[in-house]
Amino acid sequence: MNYRPFGAKTDFAVSALGFGCMRLPVIGGDQAAVDEPEATRMLRRAVDGGVNYVDTAYVYHAGGSERWLGRALAGGYRAKVRLATKLPVWSVAEAKDFDRFLDDQLARLATDRIDFYLLHCLHEGVWPKLKGLGVREWLDAIVRDGRAGAVGFSFHDRLSVFKEIIEDYAGWSMCQIQYNYMNEDVQAGTEGLKFAAARGLAVVIMEPLLGGALAAPPPSVRAALEGAGGVSPAELALKWLWDKPEPATVLSGMSTMDQVEENLAAAARAGALTAREREAIERARAAYRALDAVPCTRCGYCLPCPNGVDIPRNFQLYNDARLFGEVGRQLNRNLYAQLAAEKRASACLRCGECETRCPQRIAVGEQMEKVAQALG
Repeated sequence: MNYRPFGAKTDFAVSALGFGCMRLPVIGGDQAAVDEPEATRMLRRAVDGGVNYVDTAYVYHAGGSERWLGRALAGGYRAKVRLATKLPVWSVAEAKDFDRFLDDQLARLATDRIDFYLLHCLHEGVWPKLKGLGVREWLDAIVRDGRAGAVGFSFHDRLSVFKEIIEDYAGWSMCQIQYNYMNEDVQAGTEGLKFAAARGLAVVIMEPLLGGALAAPPPSVRAALEGAGGVSPAELALKWLWDKPEPATVLSGMSTMDQVEENLAAAARAGALTAREREAIERARAAYRALDAVPCTRCGYCLPCPNGVDIPRNFQLYNDARLFGEVGRQLNRNLYAQLAAEKRASACLRCGECETRCPQRIAVGEQMEKVAQALG
């Protein structure tokens, strides 16, 4: 395993690969039913392989992620990792909610300290409210009383908002941003990455594979990557990040043991990109942009839809249909038809509620109409 400095405000050397707990293996397709034996086996293999940063959140797997993790880190594993989790800021109505959520999370995780406590999914609409409730003073207090080792935030909004949040509070030690070779100018982007790192913050990368899309590219993109010298699409995307000095660690939401093994091997080989690899990535960017798919990462923040539409599933079917040609279109028309009527894109009422929560700022209502036309 390779290790990197965790910003300038800590003395922590973090593993290049972090273990993300949002896409754990589940039973029967139920995201609330974590396959605990397999997930635990995966986590412990990753830690034994050198991973020392584990990231979860209050809402992952309908709360099951934190509860499982508290059990999985027993037997000495808690002492081997730095633990990060997140406050669900959208559920905060009054100041006393800060302590209510944190104390619940400490109990769920069976620990008396969160090493890195993040405000989850900060954006322009919620940050002023949190400041008004005294969140900055509260963050100072939980570091003083030891319930948090350090504090930070995860982010899905415009670059200008990202900079404002960083400059609004001197206590940040780290931040978490979506970043990959297709998202250099999306949200915080490259400029935000450099801005945060220059101010001493550790920058944790999420969505390095864009919800898995960069690991399983369509034929036109795979052909563009053939000149990379045999490096897999997933490893190439990770290596693009590890090639940069600013990222502290790259989170991977792994769902299988094979993915754990592949990522551990990639992290052990992490080094500078070759000229051939850089050229292959440039070709892949052009090939992806030609496909013009909806930029949904299936994070699920848009759910629940008040009318019952399964928004991520509809976008997945639509994107896959576009990416895989006529065979994909026919297959996904059939899969779309198998969805319950209320879950289909055609049931969207364009109320706009999901659009206020979408990290990618997708015009969901407009796109749902296109999905219904393409697959209905």
